Order: sequence, then structure tokens, then C-alpha cells
Amino acid sequence: MATNDTAGDASTPVFQIQRIYLKDLSLEQPNSPQILLEQAQPQVDINLGLAAGPVADGLYEVSVTATVTTKVGEKTLFLVEAKQAGIFELRNIPQEQLQPIIGIACPQIVYPYLRAVVSDICTRAGFPPVLLAEVNFQAMYEAQQQAQVQAPGVSGNGSAIITSVN
Repeated sequence: MATNDTAGDASTPVFQIQRIYLKDLSLEQPNSPQILLEQAQPQVDINLGLAAGPVADGLYEVSVTATVTTKVGEKTLFLVEAKQAGIFELRNIPQEQLQPIIGIACPQIVYPYLRAVVSDICTRAGFPPVLLAEVNFQAMYEAQQQAQVQAPGVSGNGSAIITSVN
């Protein structure tokens, strides 16, 4: 027998993916075609960033950005910048749990899509795929929280884990 308990639904926690999408993608090969003839082993530098913020009541956008710079000597072979984002519905979640969900769970959902995009764009550009390593977003979040405790009032440059969600 089914019951119709609408009063309980108003306070039931909601965590739902509304949409996962590629927000930005850029590929540059500033020194092509000459650098493509170089035989030296390229140096790969990968930087990750995370941002989040509210987009509407109960809806948050969480984006993970990867910047991959590949150089041969001092010359850039290629530069890829990709930003993968998701819109998440978060309702009736206690405030103390909201930050960890946005800083850990949401990026863990978005990141595999970003990894696939970066690998694919490198391959399509004619290079071996760049495989982004797995990321422990919980460890990153906890390190950021610890850094805030040690240096209160100091905000990051926006390229690290989010510091506040309104």
C-alpha cells in the first residue's frame, strides 16, 4: 500500500545532477609546424582548478578546469585549456554538509568528463593523448580547509578548491 506523505518530501535532502557540459575548450599550437619536427622529449605541465557558485535557488554550478602546457625546450608545443562543468540541485542539505558535497562529490562527478575531453582533444590535434591522473578531491578539500584554519582571512586566487558557497 502506497502512502502519500507530501509533508516529508519538503524536507527530504535532494542531490541531483541537472546537467554536465563542456563550458570552455581551447587548443593552441603557437610554434607549428616547425616545432613538430623536433625530436626532443616534451615537458608536460598540468594545472587543475575548481570553482563553484550558485546559479539559482538550490542550483549550483561546479566547474573543473585543466590547463595542459607542453613544451620542447622553451617553446610551446601545444596548450590545452578545458573547463568541464555541471549544474547540481542541492536542497534541504544541512549547511555543514553543503560545502563538502560541492567541494568533493560534485567535482568527482565532473572530473572524468574533463579527463576524456583533454585526452580526446590532444589526440585530435595529432599528439599522443594526455591522461590526467586521478584526483583525490577529498584530500584537496581537507587541505584547503586546514590552510584556512592556519591562515584565516586569506583567500586563494580562484584556481584551487572553492572557499565559499552562498
